[in-house]
Amino acid sequence: MKAYVVYESMYGNTAAVGEAVAEELRARGLAVRSGPVTRIDPADVVGAGLVVVGGPTHVHGMTRGSTRKTAVNDKKNTYANPTLSPGLREWIDDLPMGTTGLAAAFDTRFAKPVFLTGSAAKGIARRLTRRGLHLVVGPKSFFVSTANQLLANELDHARKWADALLDHPSLTGTHEPHVGAA
Repeated sequence: MKAYVVYESMYGNTAAVGEAVAEELRARGLAVRSGPVTRIDPADVVGAGLVVVGGPTHVHGMTRGSTRKTAVNDKKNTYANPTLSPGLREWIDDLPMGTTGLAAAFDTRFAKPVFLTGSAAKGIARRLTRRGLHLVVGPKSFFVSTANQLLANELDHARKWADALLDHPSLTGTHEPHVGAA
């Protein structure tokens, strides 16, 4: 099965999670192309068996041009390849309507209750299903500190999540995929 792991990342945390997911999917035998939204054309994922999409949570949801610009210009930001444009909103909007296949959505966000932080993964999941993809699981969050560093064990958590994606009945052919976004 061909899979894609596509993400946007400002501080490198979402990229690290995305690459950990891709690494685990490859270890399980999938042909995986991974990278930022700036390097993977939306048309490329059409026909893929699995599309995993992730982004950081900004202002309770998916990033916008203004929040990406603020993060990229943050003097504390040492990540060499922050995503400025296009972001996930634009990338998903460029997916052809009626794109079929299976998908999963993740985000990185502060390790606080979702009612305080919001979740980009929920918006990502909703947008993917509107394009025609079917979620195999509900949106997933990976946590960062207020200093914008992944918490200990989050990369292991990402690998376990990726492993669990492949064990899901919709990918093993024993159950219908989850259609709605959580």
